[in-house]
Amino acid sequence: MTTRDPSLLRDAYARDGFVVVPDLLPAGRMAPLKDDIRAILAETGDHGGVFVGLSARSERFRDLHADPAILDVLEAIAWPRIEFLSDKVVYKSSETGYASPWHQDWPYWLGGHKASVWLALDDADASNGCLKVLPGSHRAARVHDAGPTEAGTFGNSVRPETVDEAAVVSAAVPAGGAVFFHDLLLHASHPNRAGGDRFAWIGT
Repeated sequence: MTTRDPSLLRDAYARDGFVVVPDLLPAGRMAPLKDDIRAILAETGDHGGVFVGLSARSERFRDLHADPAILDVLEAIAWPRIEFLSDKVVYKSSETGYASPWHQDWPYWLGGHKASVWLALDDADASNGCLKVLPGSHRAARVHDAGPTEAGTFGNSVRPETVDEAAVVSAAVPAGGAVFFHDLLLHASHPNRAGGDRFAWIGT
């Protein structure tokens, strides 16, 4: 789903649990965001591919949460009233290139259901670690009993043999493109085999 039409976005989100907007923001806006991330990581130390709390340290990321392009999609797919929970960067490189395992986000916070936006700060495809999703999997919670990953970054993950790989969609997007998804959507990421940067911002 790549439309901006609110009714089509809403229908696709209800059916699939996600929508892809490949031209959400101009690609040229991504480089300053990456500069802020690098400065934050240099100040706080490496965090193994994930750092939570960008908005607490960067005015650019605080402004990003109120960007009309993001709010328009969120209003169309889910809620007329929008509240911010948290944000983070997830990044891959030649040193940090592991795949994220299959999981749902809801077990991490429970409570009411939430939507997240996964914004590509670099072109993202299957070669460098874009998201992959299982359409329709947002209708029910799954048992997360696979244990922590080898990288130790995910305490909650589902057994990969329970995921129908034939139905999986790779959500490749260019820099500035985004995937909006329900917190019960089963999702994972490809490993970064290309070796370069693949930065993504996730706001919830």
